[in-house]
Amino acid sequence: MDCTNKERKQQMEGIKIVYGDCTLGVHGTDFHYIFSYQSGGLESLVTDGKEWLYRVPKPTFWRATTDNDRGNKFPLRSGMWLGADMFIDCTGIDIFVDDKKIEMPIAPENNRYSGNETAEKVKIIFTYRTITVPATTVEVAYEITAAGDIEVHVHYYGNKKLPELPVFGMRFVMPTKAVSYRYEGLSGETYPDRMAGGVEGIYEVEGLPVTKYLVPQDCNMHMNTKWLEVFRNTTQDNSNMDSSIFGLKFSSVEKEFAFACIPYTAEELENATHQEELPAARRTVVSILGAVRGVGGINSWGADVEPAYHIDAEKDIKYSFKISRI
Repeated sequence: MDCTNKERKQQMEGIKIVYGDCTLGVHGTDFHYIFSYQSGGLESLVTDGKEWLYRVPKPTFWRATTDNDRGNKFPLRSGMWLGADMFIDCTGIDIFVDDKKIEMPIAPENNRYSGNETAEKVKIIFTYRTITVPATTVEVAYEITAAGDIEVHVHYYGNKKLPELPVFGMRFVMPTKAVSYRYEGLSGETYPDRMAGGVEGIYEVEGLPVTKYLVPQDCNMHMNTKWLEVFRNTTQDNSNMDSSIFGLKFSSVEKEFAFACIPYTAEELENATHQEELPAARRTVVSILGAVRGVGGINSWGADVEPAYHIDAEKDIKYSFKISRI
């Protein structure tokens, strides 16, 4: 696809870089990204004047337990991943500008920059250490091009002493509820061992539906996804009366991903024992996942998941995806 005039202009001008004391700013004509050293990740993602982040995206390891998980006591075997999902330590940050690694640009090192620096490409790698026993590490690399696209590379380092994982990926919490989302992949709700009925195609889902199980649990997973587009029409800026719909796109790189797009985190679902205990839906929670455990339940709701659909914590997990404007 040919570049638009705006994209051509941006590529010619390059990315503007702002070296702050606690943050790295990466800016273009109609995008503004802020990476926080203190929070350990992408703190702000603004496209066309709209903020897309409510919290810094971090690696996610947990999906809310299902009836079958509870029946086969999976959470008792792998419960430490719930803690890892809630708390994780950023232990390292590496920054590359036009493929050249630079010294960490915090004070007083950043005083040598003029405020007018530009580049064709910026890469920031965050290294995280889990609170599991034993611990393991995850690397998340963000590569930003002059067009404003962000390619995200995620790498979980396996440890043979850790229990099986429920999921692995990245979770994005957005400031307001989505009005809809579109994706190319399998129809309906699918899991690794529940894909036979899925039909490949492009689908649009209105709102953020949550399956009304008697006990809230993981739901609305979508496997083998090529791309996902999320649409909102509200922001947290009360002075902004514009209700026009705006969107953000997640695209697979090399291999397809799984995703869920609902108004609750895994912890919020886990904490509710009945539907009425769920909080009011205020945000959009998008999980872009590189690995998902099956749901099992072949003979009864309590049967373990078949071995092919487990996530072995001993093995490395690597996947990538791209974030772009629509």
